[in-house]
Amino acid sequence: MLIGLALAQDGQDNFKKLLNEVQWTKGPATANLGPIAEIRLPKDYIAASGDDTRRLMEAMENPPTGIEVGFVAPQTFKWFVVFEFDDIGYVKDDEKGSLDADAMLAAIKKGTEAGNKERAKRGWPPITIVGWERPPHYNPETQNLQWAVRARSEDDLVVNYNTRLLGRKGVMRVTLVTDPSRLPEVLPEFGALLKGFSFTRGNRYAEWVAGDKVAQYGLTALVVGGATAVAAKTGLLKSLWKILVAAAVGAAALLRSLFGRGRKTEPAA
Repeated sequence: MLIGLALAQDGQDNFKKLLNEVQWTKGPATANLGPIAEIRLPKDYIAASGDDTRRLMEAMENPPTGIEVGFVAPQTFKWFVVFEFDDIGYVKDDEKGSLDADAMLAAIKKGTEAGNKERAKRGWPPITIVGWERPPHYNPETQNLQWAVRARSEDDLVVNYNTRLLGRKGVMRVTLVTDPSRLPEVLPEFGALLKGFSFTRGNRYAEWVAGDKVAQYGLTALVVGGATAVAAKTGLLKSLWKILVAAAVGAAALLRSLFGRGRKTEPAA
């Protein structure tokens, strides 16, 4: 049983209170992802700042990384995305033709074992990596690296669909969390959302100039280096949904009530 089902009433009430306290940006609007990027929110989408994202991660029993810059979801909350910016410098993509999926999966499993030690300290259930949902693929035209990992937390299967967007000063980590059964339905929506992402002027991959910081590793390390993050975020949607169900509040109904009361919005760009 996931920890969300076992929350005491005060824990459920605290989570609902947090959802009310988050300073949501409601689409249509442009939401800032820190000072480094932004994303256009369609109608019926919401976004939270990096600070509020960290609060949400803690509430959903996942250790924050400290580099969160945003949280985006449709108001239905059937899936959501966590954005984190890692300022490691410009990542060269010269490994694009030699990605070894088997070796990377083995490394991710090992990294997840390490991540489970942190989960155990907090009394949270461990994560087991089942395998690839989609092996790593890099698009050199968009500097977009994507892969999907299927994982299990006790009796629940969850997919983390990972995207790494390369920029001039580092990498935007984009983690889509959804139920595996929803992935075919969700991916087109997620892809449409990402079309509205852009690094701000001066931070784009093509704007790199000699003398800029260069990352000490390449595409392979972006995948296997995210193993701990995979362990941290796997199961988020299940936990969130069960917390809301345990509190006898439907996710869509709760979110509609929140966004019908004049939450923070920004004009569309």
